[in-house]
Amino acid sequence: MHHLVERIAKRDIRALAKAITLVENDHADKLAIMQDVYSIKKNGMVVGLTGSPGAGKSSLVNRLITHLRAEGKTVAVIAVDPTSPFSGGALLGDRVRMNEHFADDGVYIRSMATRGSLGGLARATKDAIRICDAFGFDVILVETVGVGQSELDIMKLVDTTVVVLTPNSGDVLQIFKAGIMEIADLFVINKADLPGVGKLKALLRELVHSNNRAQHEIAIVKTISTENSGIHELWEKITEHHHFVFHTEAGKKRLSQQNQMEILELIRDEIWREIHSFIRQHPDFPQELATVDPYKLANDWYQKWKIEGR
Repeated sequence: MHHLVERIAKRDIRALAKAITLVENDHADKLAIMQDVYSIKKNGMVVGLTGSPGAGKSSLVNRLITHLRAEGKTVAVIAVDPTSPFSGGALLGDRVRMNEHFADDGVYIRSMATRGSLGGLARATKDAIRICDAFGFDVILVETVGVGQSELDIMKLVDTTVVVLTPNSGDVLQIFKAGIMEIADLFVINKADLPGVGKLKALLRELVHSNNRAQHEIAIVKTISTENSGIHELWEKITEHHHFVFHTEAGKKRLSQQNQMEILELIRDEIWREIHSFIRQHPDFPQELATVDPYKLANDWYQKWKIEGR
């Protein structure tokens, strides 16, 4: 077993942070580390929270941490933030709304930059989740950048996807445009003390009933994170959905589909890494590309890699 994974199994927090950094930077030991990490998985609850900017996701996560710690559960938070165009780091890495939990040994908070990932999530997010699970956290919360077409990848990473909305903010239009109904396992109407809650809930209920693909009841929970209102009910609904995923045939089928997607993506990443290395090191690859036919060049070099690069 990799020495870092041995230390993670012994709940060494420095080893946890180091392992996440290595997989985030695509270190040569990444696959070896992750294979060992997977062998000691502990099946903690993995919950994703997404929603439009300003919906109060970070404040909601903060309240959830407090609620879970009161129940004696340990919590890891992976906050996927926009990438700085200068440093490549996470722009919101300070996680100021969660600062009251930084001194708590039962809470681990990690910011990760999207680094241009098409899904709005860092490529290493799934690996970071598994590392936190191997460490032994009871609950792993994943907070994403925002809502939109690029956020749909969260459904591949978590057991339960919570979509956070607010009244009078145009969120329902976003739902239609971004296809969020395809990923939401649970809706939260945050800032429920604002006008328009009833209208938003009615629209969501209509959307839920018209969604024939859902194989479970999609709950709608009202919260006011500033007042700690609705947090207990929210966790109850998350727990109910977790039971659906792991204890019903429909839930197990969903897990199987998630694993299939992950396997195909891992294979794709390995092929891309090989092709990229082959092209970068090949002396014949053209340097001036402004006027080339990209389709022909891509096909030619793909065929060349299949012959020479293996």
